[in-house]
Amino acid sequence: MKLTKICVSIFLASAAAPSAAFTHPSTTAASVYRCTSTTNIIGNSKEAVPPKCTSLFPKPRSSQKLSATTFTLPEEAASNNGIFTFKTKYGYLNPYAIYYGITSILLGLPWFIVLTMTQIMYKITNNKWDKMKRAPIFFSQIWGHVLLKLTGSIPEIEGKDILKKFYKENRAAMFVANHNSWMDIPFVGITVGWRNYKLISKAELGKVPILGKAISVGGHVMVDRTSRKSQIMTLKSGMQWLRDGVHLCAFPEGTRSKTGRLLPFKNGAFKMAHKVESPIVPISIVASGKAHPSTWMFPRMMSRGVCKVVIHEPIESKGRTEAELGELVRKAIIEGLPEEQRPFDDE
Repeated sequence: MKLTKICVSIFLASAAAPSAAFTHPSTTAASVYRCTSTTNIIGNSKEAVPPKCTSLFPKPRSSQKLSATTFTLPEEAASNNGIFTFKTKYGYLNPYAIYYGITSILLGLPWFIVLTMTQIMYKITNNKWDKMKRAPIFFSQIWGHVLLKLTGSIPEIEGKDILKKFYKENRAAMFVANHNSWMDIPFVGITVGWRNYKLISKAELGKVPILGKAISVGGHVMVDRTSRKSQIMTLKSGMQWLRDGVHLCAFPEGTRSKTGRLLPFKNGAFKMAHKVESPIVPISIVASGKAHPSTWMFPRMMSRGVCKVVIHEPIESKGRTEAELGELVRKAIIEGLPEEQRPFDDE
């Protein structure tokens, strides 16, 4: 029972996504998220207006006001997922969600063990062994790949040749993707592939059992969004990883979009890439919120045949301003999204 509670906490915390918040260079007071009477992947959305924030790494949009008929699965939508769907205090479940949860928990046990052994090795060698923290990323990749494979959740990936060509250049890149679901994280991992990369993560996730260990032992970039000092340290840490040839992955919306539509970007990821002159690889993630709505404890259906990841051509930072870089990346991501996930014209 204790193990179950621990693993539940992992996935509930993960649902918020390990991504730092970033401010889009062109965002103004009028450029806030608005979604009125619009049909999304699941149900009809009502008005949702997040607060304006001027911080590089602001707090998540906790004040988003969404109706029960938004991208987050409502009561009536849940009832349409079969007679075996039921609600718990942690979210909805059905037979597939239970299978996914059990599988992820069982795979999480050996993952925790190897992470602990790796952590001990770092302490014994005073961090002289595996300075780039490749081992934890490798073990985490195994966990993610096996989980997606066993649960039929490997998405269609479009544009693999773009990455194959880019990897031949032996340069580090900032991978930037839209964010609707917890599934976005393993989707980005399987897209980047067997490379050394670091996620830009909120500091709160470092306290979650197993997941927190994977983040801390793996050298992922964590930021405390209530501390300006932490924000500055995050920028420096991320920039150093890029200089060292390690890829970074970020969700510049700073939080999941509960309506499915792309939210305004924060500029932290673009600032890092711009200062180091690293290219940015835009990624469009399609329908991940349909497979795992925010009101579900685990994914409600297989992602195979439902979700898709679109890889776009790398965008060079050199010779461009942060604002230009942000606009180009946002435009690329939008092009890979279906109409129901695109922002409105005035966003």
